[in-house]
Amino acid sequence: MHQHLHIQNTRLHSFSFIIDENRPTIVFLHDSLGCVTLWRSFPQQLGEMTQCNVLVYDRQGYGQSDPFTTSSRTNDYMEQEADTLMLLLETCALTNVILFGHSDGGSIALIAAGKYPDRIKGVITEGAHIFVEEITLNGIREAVKLYQHTDLKKKLEKYHGDKTEAVFHMWADTWLSNAFRSWDITDFLPGIKCPVLVIQGESDEYGTIAQVEGIAQQVSGEASVYMIPGIGHTPHKEAAQPVLDRAAVFIQSLY
Repeated sequence: MHQHLHIQNTRLHSFSFIIDENRPTIVFLHDSLGCVTLWRSFPQQLGEMTQCNVLVYDRQGYGQSDPFTTSSRTNDYMEQEADTLMLLLETCALTNVILFGHSDGGSIALIAAGKYPDRIKGVITEGAHIFVEEITLNGIREAVKLYQHTDLKKKLEKYHGDKTEAVFHMWADTWLSNAFRSWDITDFLPGIKCPVLVIQGESDEYGTIAQVEGIAQQVSGEASVYMIPGIGHTPHKEAAQPVLDRAAVFIQSLY
């Protein structure tokens, strides 16, 4: 079911798939250029495999949600999104929650679990970042070239419409700024008490295994790692079935 949720005077587009209100809910957090639609059928497939409910939403500025109200970001923008996520969970009266976050969404999931450990039962990350690496910046520089010289902008416009320029530059300009070099969320990791599954492609063009090891070694809860050979930054698209299978086993182990 598609609907709009109103969080602090902001309209956020969401999709929910309800199996049983007494079952856990998997909340999906998209990447820096993503949205509900770009997850395709993956969330519902995982919900069906685990008999869990599903909630996917477009953060402000993305997809069918309200546009950004500012033209730039501060270094704590992902922490602000983690706080918004908690307000969303309260609005939807969700208490039995597992987070599945990709890239920026994975970082937001980690912050949320670290700040609000009693609210989150488990976390799955894909290609999450906890600090800035040169490989990440190089990947973004390549994306800027693609945006300028290929049809990437046109492709993104199918999902973000007239918000596309803001979506792209909020990501690229923020990460490539000198001020963002100091961004680091490792202080949140010891606060994570729930189990964490860390997924990353071995050929991830935006991060090294140092991100994975940093998460696994610093969270307080049990951590497991799933590195996928020959896969890049988007495992749930590049290796959908293996990721579904591994995520389902992890989720089922929580209950």
